Amino acid sequence: MRMILDSIADGVFTVDDSFVITSFNRAAEKITGVPMGEALGRPCCEVFRAEICEGDCALKQTVRTGKPVVNKAVYIVRSDGRRVPISVSTSMLKNRKGRLVGGVETFRDLSLVDTLRKEVEKSYSFEDIISKNFRMRELFAILPDVAASESTVLVEGESGTGKELMAKAVHKLSGRADGPLIIVNCGAIPDTLLESELFGYKAGAFTDARRDKPGRFTQAHGGTIFLDEIGDITPALQVRLLRFLQDRTFEPLGGTSTIRSNTRVIAATNKNLQALVKSGDFREDLYYRIAVFRISLPPLHERKEDIPLLVEHFVDKLNILKGKDISGISDDALRSLMEYEWPGNIRELENAVEHAFILCHGGLIELRHLPEPLRRLGVVATIGSGMRETLEEMGVRAIREALARNNGRRTAAARDLGINKTTLWRKLKQLEAE
Repeated sequence: MRMILDSIADGVFTVDDSFVITSFNRAAEKITGVPMGEALGRPCCEVFRAEICEGDCALKQTVRTGKPVVNKAVYIVRSDGRRVPISVSTSMLKNRKGRLVGGVETFRDLSLVDTLRKEVEKSYSFEDIISKNFRMRELFAILPDVAASESTVLVEGESGTGKELMAKAVHKLSGRADGPLIIVNCGAIPDTLLESELFGYKAGAFTDARRDKPGRFTQAHGGTIFLDEIGDITPALQVRLLRFLQDRTFEPLGGTSTIRSNTRVIAATNKNLQALVKSGDFREDLYYRIAVFRISLPPLHERKEDIPLLVEHFVDKLNILKGKDISGISDDALRSLMEYEWPGNIRELENAVEHAFILCHGGLIELRHLPEPLRRLGVVATIGSGMRETLEEMGVRAIREALARNNGRRTAAARDLGINKTTLWRKLKQLEAE
């Protein structure tokens, strides 16, 4: 039996009814870094030091309920202090009379899988923006050229689509990267204060103005100013902003001297500025000044192939911020995220993952950890279909929808899916064979 256990690649160990290790194979030694002689006779929690050991131990759960745990993803801490991702399976250990005498656990090192996943995520990232969507990839390709220019940029997109991240990427890639990036949310500042906030004021310009205060354009000199929600500014402020874009000069409130500022402007809006121009609520000449180069960000429901990548990114980020070891998301939970329409876009998705982090203490994020609308959607989808759609089936559905959107054109469908056309051809051949 010892020879058999030592010949397999998976780690295997057994415990008695007090969860003290009674056997420990060679693969277990290799994965944990703990020699068999040191592991035997010790409580398993002292050897593995996993995040589930404290309150959600898979082995204890199996012994308590009689139900095995299969491929539960967790992290353990090796003897050298390195965190290692593993998948755990457990079952009860009984003697010949059928009496429970302990438990057995097998575990597999997922380090290579985790490394490959991170490499894939890295290949789909640009600065702090993550996407495999073909429209976003086209933006990634031209963004260095846009950043290298000194032109004013208008970023359009619904709230939560990542307009600020795009502005930061343009600034970071530009020749102004060493200069300041000043961010102003025009929709969050009252109209009466926004003008003085942007252009500053002189002492005595109004009540309580006891000393000069430089504005955001002065602070952004030599760098970039990001004017978020530009569609919310008043007609009077539109005139002043137009003048700055024409000759890069302005006058502080209450001032008489003209100030020149070497500042690049990036603007963003969640509104249709062209419609506002037609209705007379936004100056046409200002629109053409700020829309020298337009970047349109698609909403999340049009780039759902990015959801798994984004979830992994948020999980890694929150693990660091929250000091947790959440290993990923279950198929049921991911399926619910893929079915949802995301009116709040990426910001809403990040909030949903953070909500799950509050309730999930280790292992995978399950459907029960998600916000209520997503839990309800997951249950309805399961009941309505009579069976749970697998990830493979979701992939097939995504291919069919991409082909339908592109009128059967395979090259366009492959670009839409963010995959090589040869890969799509191979998947279609597999489907035909089935």
